[in-house]
Formats: sequence, structure tokens, C-alpha cells
Amino acid sequence: MSLYLYSGPEFGERDDAVSAIKDSLQKKFSSCEFYSYYAVETPIADAMQKLYGASLFSEATCVIFHGAEQIKKKEDIQKIADWAKGAGESSVLILVSDEISCDAKLEKIVAKECRRQFWEMFDEQKIPWLKNYFSKSGYSIESDACEEILDLVENNTQALKNECSRFFVCFPPGAKITVENVDSLIEHGREESAFTLFDAMADGAKSPSERLEGALGILQKIRLSKDSSSVMIISGLSYCFRRLSAWHALKIAGKTDDFSLKTSGFASKKSRRQYSSAERVWNYGQSAAICALLSETDMQIRSGGAGLEDTLLQMLLYEIIVKRGARISAYSECP
Repeated sequence: MSLYLYSGPEFGERDDAVSAIKDSLQKKFSSCEFYSYYAVETPIADAMQKLYGASLFSEATCVIFHGAEQIKKKEDIQKIADWAKGAGESSVLILVSDEISCDAKLEKIVAKECRRQFWEMFDEQKIPWLKNYFSKSGYSIESDACEEILDLVENNTQALKNECSRFFVCFPPGAKITVENVDSLIEHGREESAFTLFDAMADGAKSPSERLEGALGILQKIRLSKDSSSVMIISGLSYCFRRLSAWHALKIAGKTDDFSLKTSGFASKKSRRQYSSAERVWNYGQSAAICALLSETDMQIRSGGAGLEDTLLQMLLYEIIVKRGARISAYSECP
């Protein structure tokens, strides 16, 4: 198989599936080149150039393209279909999306056995998963500590593995992890990301000025970290606001039952609390306006605004939190 489509919010299992394909290629061929692209940075047509023609330095080529939900143009989908018809086993394209589904025409050209959706674990699966993960590494963990981790960490296995692996460095084998351990290691030492930034922005219990102050502080921490790329910050926020638009759409359609929420990617209690709070901050129209605003800011930075990157990001947060998606037209104080 040469064309794969992996989608859904369960990043850990999804990335494991991508790694399995890469491992298979490395076992089959003596040398293989891997390339990773993001839709916010590179058009799919440009990314696919690596798949055409034989490489002088390797027997196989694999391109991983993130943001497949943005592939909507008829000519792009046709280009992928035409390539797939003649692609050999030494040329592989893996389309990856954080969304539940992609364009129907795109999904149609991918063989059924090469399409997979990766769902979040159900709530009743999460604590057993955490206990098993700690047990396999030679540790034990209290149930209350598991609950604390699930309240603090994005509920996908990739984020959970990243955070929980820190315990194996800081505590000796055989240790039992408690709530106090979780608070000291994760709550007070966790890394900030676009997702924790969204959490702070969506905290409806605080005033806009308080949320802006907190968000600007988190933005500064991110910009000083290894994940300081404005592209990744905007991409993460875009994902969150697209999810908020999907949440609003479900509410408008009256599909708020447990099954509808789970099949739309809102399986965990944490995500439901998060977006329930966010919907009180931004309505459906504002969510759509913010998605457009994020895209516009991304284009501004790419078209020569790198020198003003931090200023543009700060303005973006002000427009999202205080102006609720409207562009700044004149100075106004935070409410």
C-alpha cells in the first residue's frame, strides 16, 4: 500500500501507527528517506514532489503530510489519486489529520484498509490505562493521582506518555505515585503549549483583562521554549477553535447526547468542561471569525512579518480575548 489516511484526536495511537509504517519500510528497504510537512507551511502539491522520481541516495521515500483536513481543492485530490494509481511499494504518502474526518472525495481515494480514525479513550478506560503504563515501567500510582493527571494533561496517550515519563526520571523504580507527587511535578512544572494557552483564554470565570494577562504570560513562556514556532502556536489554536465551532454546531443541532459527543471527538469529561466554558466566552459566529483571524495572522507572519512576530501574536491574543474575533480598529481599554 502506498497511500494512507490517519485521522482523529488520539495522537499517541495515531503516531504509533505512522511509526509502524516507517519501521516496515526500513525493514523492507536498505535505505529510506522520510519527509514531514504541515499544510500550514507547505501545499500538498509541493510536498508530493519528493515522491516523484527515484532518489539517488535511497531505495524508498515516505512523505508524512499533517493537516490533511485542509486538502479540499479538486486538483489536489486528483493529483494524489493519479499518483497513487502508479505508485510502487517504495513510495509512500501518509496523510495525517487531528480532525475526525477529511474531505469525502479525499477519503474515497484511500483504500478502506488504509484509512483509520483514532478516537480518544472513553473515561472508564483512562485510569486503567495510566495504571498499566506505570506498572509496565515498574511503578504504581494511586487512583486519585490518576484523576489529577487527567485533569492536568491533554487526554491523549501521546501527551500522557510525555508527562508521565517524567516520574520515571524523578522517582526511583518501585515508587508509588501520589496526588502530592503529581501536583509538585506536573502542576508546578508543566510545559506550556497552544493547548494550555487555549485553556487560559477560555476560562470564563475570569474577566477579559485577567484572561489576556494570563494568556500573554503563557505566550511568553512558549516563545522562550523549544516549541516557540508561531506556526505551531497558531496551528494549535486553530485546532482548538475549529473544535469549538464543531461543539457549537452540535449544540445548535441539539446533538448533545453522550454518543453524539463521543463520535464528534468530545469523549472525555475534561474536553466537555473545556468547551462548555469556551462556548460561554465565544459564540458560533465569533468562533468562525477567530479561525479566519488565525489564518490571516499566519499569512501576515509568513509574508514578511517575522520581525514583528511577537507583536502580531500579542495582537492576535488581544483580538481573540478582548475583541472576540474582531480586528483592532481603534484603541480601547480591556473591560
